[in-house]
Amino acid sequence: MSRQADLRGIFDRLLTAFGPQGWWPGETPFEVIVGAVLTQNTAWANVERAIWNLKGAGALELEALHRIDAERLAELIRPSGYYNMKARRLKELVRFLVERGGIEALSKCGTEELRRALLGINGVGKETADSILLYAFNRPVFVVDAYTKRIFHRLGHLKEDAGYDDVKGFFEERLPRDAALYNEYHALIVRLGKERCRKTRPLCRGCPLSDLCPSSRNKL
Repeated sequence: MSRQADLRGIFDRLLTAFGPQGWWPGETPFEVIVGAVLTQNTAWANVERAIWNLKGAGALELEALHRIDAERLAELIRPSGYYNMKARRLKELVRFLVERGGIEALSKCGTEELRRALLGINGVGKETADSILLYAFNRPVFVVDAYTKRIFHRLGHLKEDAGYDDVKGFFEERLPRDAALYNEYHALIVRLGKERCRKTRPLCRGCPLSDLCPSSRNKL
């Protein structure tokens, strides 16, 4: 069986086990972009509280977030943690969006050009940039996170020390360039990582990938 077939087969198993995940939970592309910054180093439940605060203050729009004072912004997003740092990052990102003509203008850029521009913003790393590209701009860019590395290392597909770009390339070279597929695959990986393939004490019994995973053989 080819590596491509392996990856698609894994996707099919996860989809059968968990069903469609309906990611990203944002009402607008701008909300997705804001959420991609707020979710750094925190749980999504905390991001939801911060998003709720921004909506309540009428600040979840590009111009409103551009005008808002950084201290006020930090207070609104306090539930997301690291709120002073994230407020600065959001202000930098919003300034970039305003200077480049907004989301509609940026949507006309090529994917690699847009990725380079996003990575040039202070506080926007590769995972955040790729999340914005995939979920806000609907570009076929595979998002890599700690769950991805952990699960596919345990399955024997990746080295433990594989770098972000190596992991990203591993998926993009073996799967069709399909934003919808990448979206659902990433969401399913996160679901598996949270519920089953935990960093410590993984719950292997009943895992939809247990028979494929060398790491699970002594835990069943």
